[in-house]
Amino acid sequence: MTTVGIHGITGQMGDALLGAAADREDVTAVVGIGPDPGAVEAVPTETPANTTRALAEHTPDVVLDFSTPAGTATVARAAAETETPLVVGTTGLDETAETALADASTTVPVLVGANFARGIQALLGALDVALESLPGYDVEILETHHRRKQDAPSGTAETILDRVAEHRPVQSVAGREGTRPRGDDEVGVLVRRAGDVRGEHEVVLADNDELLCLTHRAEDRGVFAAGALDAAVWLDGQQPDRYTFADVLSTPNGAGGRSTAGVSES
Repeated sequence: MTTVGIHGITGQMGDALLGAAADREDVTAVVGIGPDPGAVEAVPTETPANTTRALAEHTPDVVLDFSTPAGTATVARAAAETETPLVVGTTGLDETAETALADASTTVPVLVGANFARGIQALLGALDVALESLPGYDVEILETHHRRKQDAPSGTAETILDRVAEHRPVQSVAGREGTRPRGDDEVGVLVRRAGDVRGEHEVVLADNDELLCLTHRAEDRGVFAAGALDAAVWLDGQQPDRYTFADVLSTPNGAGGRSTAGVSES
């Protein structure tokens, strides 16, 4: 049994994590951290100012962070101080957060992921094959998320762009306007924000009178919650270092049967 703390428990992903943990036999939530502790009844909850105390008193095996870049920096320092392994799903991380995570990873295992859906890892693998098979094809990336998402483009879109850059030179273009020809190395990264879309990512490769589209659509936040909890279980017992969700899926225990805990029908 892996016990977890949830940093950002009063947010939408925090609620999804709490629900997913309640449906699993291998994970239990023991503490939450959020700006409105009174809104959570399922577990003891502290304010972000008391993050270190919360981790020290409730001693979760792993703490999960889905908050803000400033919140990530705070929980990374607290995790290092209390020797608590850390899973981070917050995106749009700034230099302060990255420095705090780098420092923490010398003391505790730290796993950072822009997307905890198993399907995204499959998309990245398929993209590797497509880019090798279709050299010189134009590449475009389109992502859509709910209207409240703060960072743009999404962390997943940035991850996809980085993967393209492993295969060829890349000049990222955030949308297009005016009149000018497309550059050979351009990769357009197009962003849409609307409604309550959980997350959609599409990669287009086009040339030679043909179009190849690789698409991933998350229909419920429980998909991300299930993956993050899988990551927490895997991280429990690892050595201090920085890891990714791909590390979880590349090991026999991590790449086992798909976890559906926390996925609702709505």
